[in-house]
Parts: sequence; structure tokens; C-alpha cells
Amino acid sequence: MNVHTDPQIIIQNGKPAFAVIPWDEYQELIHNQAEDNELDVWFPNEVVKANVRGETLVKAWREYFKLTQKELAEKSGMKQSALARLESGNSKPRKSTLKKIAEVLEIELDQLID
Repeated sequence: MNVHTDPQIIIQNGKPAFAVIPWDEYQELIHNQAEDNELDVWFPNEVVKANVRGETLVKAWREYFKLTQKELAEKSGMKQSALARLESGNSKPRKSTLKKIAEVLEIELDQLID
């Protein structure tokens, strides 16, 4: 049931201090805060852990999908040595390169950008 309820205002020292709203309305507010393009970006726990350990997202995703550097490089149309440099974090990859890798991994480009 979707019934609108006025919030309860709690006054402290003569001024509004808190507003209490129904849980469903709160959840709707929280859900609507996310931008539309952020709603479909997700990261598996394994990728997050690897990234927190200091690995690049490219390496974390490659390992998540159980691909070797050689396999991902070939599928992305690049040399294995170039992918190794990219994964080391010592080079700044071009957006077009990340886009190719994202397409191969079937993930969103945003999921590869640190």
C-alpha cells in the first residue's frame, strides 16, 4: 500500500532537528539518489578485493574471468606486453583501449575506470 504520510518533525531547542518519515518513503529517496547510469554498474566481491589490494581493475577483472594476459591481449587486439604494462598501473590507458577490453569482457567501460 502506497499511502503518503506527513513526516514527523522533532523539535529541539525550539528548532526542527529531525524529520521522521515512513521506511518505504526513505527507501525511495535513497534509491532515487543514484544516477541512472550508476544503477547498472556492479563489481563482484573478488574484483573489489583485488582492487583494494592494489591491483588495477583490468587485472582484477581478467583474473575474475580466469583469462591469461595472453588470452585477453589477443582478444582485445593488443600485445601481451602492452597489457602487462597496463595492468602494472605504470601506464595510463587510452579510453579506446579500455573500451576494447570492456567489450571482450562483456562489462561496462565504467567498470574498468579506477
